[in-house]
Amino acid sequence: MYKKGLLGQLIQSLCCLPGVGPKSAQRMAFYLLQRDRNAAKILAETLLRAMDQIVRCSQCRTLTENTLCEICADNSRDNSIVCIVESPADVWIIDQATAFKGHYFVLHGRLSPLDGIGPEELGLDQLEQLLATGVVKELILATNSTVEGEATAFFIGELARKHRVQASRIAHGVPMGGELEFIDSGTLSHAFNGRREI
Repeated sequence: MYKKGLLGQLIQSLCCLPGVGPKSAQRMAFYLLQRDRNAAKILAETLLRAMDQIVRCSQCRTLTENTLCEICADNSRDNSIVCIVESPADVWIIDQATAFKGHYFVLHGRLSPLDGIGPEELGLDQLEQLLATGVVKELILATNSTVEGEATAFFIGELARKHRVQASRIAHGVPMGGELEFIDSGTLSHAFNGRREI
């Protein structure tokens, strides 16, 4: 019934969001149209402005409205420590959850030769230029613990070694509050092999 027309287009457009299927998109569309048209207008205007004005930071490649993001422009942060992440969302998560006061470098993905994603697509030439300056003393590799994420971390670790920069990998394994009987064997094996002295 609603497959055609502007309402159908709205529902279909909302389906582009991650985790939003046709039913969720339909609920969102009807909510905005029936209950909160003002919020829908503000959402539409903000989305248009964001698409026009948000770009990649020239230094760390995260998303920002300016040439430099707030983190790169903050002189109180330690520019000798750089945390490598896969996405701008990772920057937000790490900055909120930790006391990390260094800088970031956002890859916008991970190495995946089958998908045509190589070092150039991840901006690793820009990262290598940064390492060549001698300012960076440590790289913290915070890529995901997928096969591609591990391969990406290994590749960047080799770049760091080439420039005599210390590289460390964030720990993976048993989550806080996790019970061993509910942990999958791969995660438990990774945690067991990565144990450290206390």
